[in-house]
Parts: sequence; structure tokens; C-alpha cells
Amino acid sequence: MIASGKLGMNLGRIWTVAANGFQETIRDRILYIILFFALLLGLATRLLPEISGGMSDKILLDFGLAALSLFSAIVAIFVATGLINKEIDKRTILVMIPKPITRAEFIVGKHFGVWAVLTVMAVAMSLITLGFFAWSRVPYPLPTVALSIVYLLLELGVLVATALLFGVFTDNILAMSLSLGVYLVGHFSSDLVRLGKLGENGAIQTLTQGIYVILPNLSRLNLRNEAVYGVLPSTGDLLGNALYGVAYMIVLLAIAVLIFSRRQF
Repeated sequence: MIASGKLGMNLGRIWTVAANGFQETIRDRILYIILFFALLLGLATRLLPEISGGMSDKILLDFGLAALSLFSAIVAIFVATGLINKEIDKRTILVMIPKPITRAEFIVGKHFGVWAVLTVMAVAMSLITLGFFAWSRVPYPLPTVALSIVYLLLELGVLVATALLFGVFTDNILAMSLSLGVYLVGHFSSDLVRLGKLGENGAIQTLTQGIYVILPNLSRLNLRNEAVYGVLPSTGDLLGNALYGVAYMIVLLAIAVLIFSRRQF
């Protein structure tokens, strides 16, 4: 059995684990999804103007950003949930942990490795999206679009941390299901609270409020509507939402490290 490691962290060792995770994920050919994304967006560029009438520019812009967000989220969930169990199944974790790498460094390094892959993917798909917009002569507000992509990267960081948390104590299928549930509920948690307040059932109101408090409110990191209509939120809101995402990510990683440090192999 391997004893629980210390929680101290070294940036050099974290970088090593992150670089290793980045290379492994790239080797899994996960970036081929960029090609599929480009084909889908090209098809949408041809078809949407035919059926959307005068609102084709807004619809195409919204579709492109929504597809970018959805594709990135799916990759984040499917890749991150299997990272830990993959290392356990391959027994490579038995080689890494006894070395001077703490379990905290292992988890944080894996997080940054996957996050880096998703950043590369999101930037590539963003450039493809803007390229199609330029080719189709679709006007778009570049500052708000760029800002929405930055916040998407922050949302992906939260999603990777969520998937890693579930992955350290459940099997891949359950971890994927839970992570997908968090992603879906996280984008509608505010609506759930409002829906709960419409009824007179105190238990439902308590439940919806609890979901809102416990699960990440990912809608705070979703600036797609602002990007489509070129409306910048206030600086205070932007800063508050960014700090919320970073804080939630840190909490999720801390819980994942705590659980992983107690696991025996």
C-alpha cells in the first residue's frame, strides 16, 4: 500500500506532471474534434442563412459560440473524468506517487495539463469560428467575443476540476454522468431558484437554494449573449465572476486532493 502523501507542492514537479498530461492527451488524438467542429460550423454557415431570414447574422454568431462552448465542455468532461482511473488501471500511478511527487502536485498537475489542451482547442476553434464569420461577412463585436472566450476558458478550468473531483472516487461512467449533471444544472441554477420561488413548497425552495449554493453557477461565466449583442458587463461584475470561478476551482481541487490523499492502491 502507498501511504498518503504530503500536501506540499513544488511548481517544477507540477509543471512536469502537467506537461506529461498534456502530451498524453494530445496523443489520444483529442484535437481531431477541431476538424469535426470546423465541418459542423461550415455546414451551419451554409444552411442557417437559408432558414433564419434577416436574423441570420445573430443566429450564426450565437450558434458558433454555443458550439464552441459545448464541444469544449464535452471534451473537458470526457478527458478529465478518466485521468485518475486511467493511471490506476495502467499502474503508472504506482511509479509516479512513490517519487518525490505529492498527491496534491499530481492532481494539480493533471488539472493544468488538461486545461492547457482545452485552451489550445478553444483558441483553435475560436480562430476557425472568426474565420468563418469573416468569410461569410458576419459582423461581430470582437471585444465582447474575445471576452466571452476568456471566460469560457475559466469555465473549462472549473469543469476540469469538477471532473477530476468525481474521477478520484468513482468509476468513469458515473464520474462523467455527475460532471455532465453539474454542467447542465450549473447553467440553469439561477432559473431553478426562481422556479422554486414560484411555488409555495418550502422543501422545494430549500432544495433549489441548496443546489444554487453548492453547485457552481456556471452561468456567471457564460458571456455568450453579451458577445452576440456586443454589451459589456460592468467591470465589477466581470471581476466578481472571475474571482468566483477561480475560487470555486481552488475549492474543487482542494477537495479532490483531500480525497485522493486518502486513497490506497
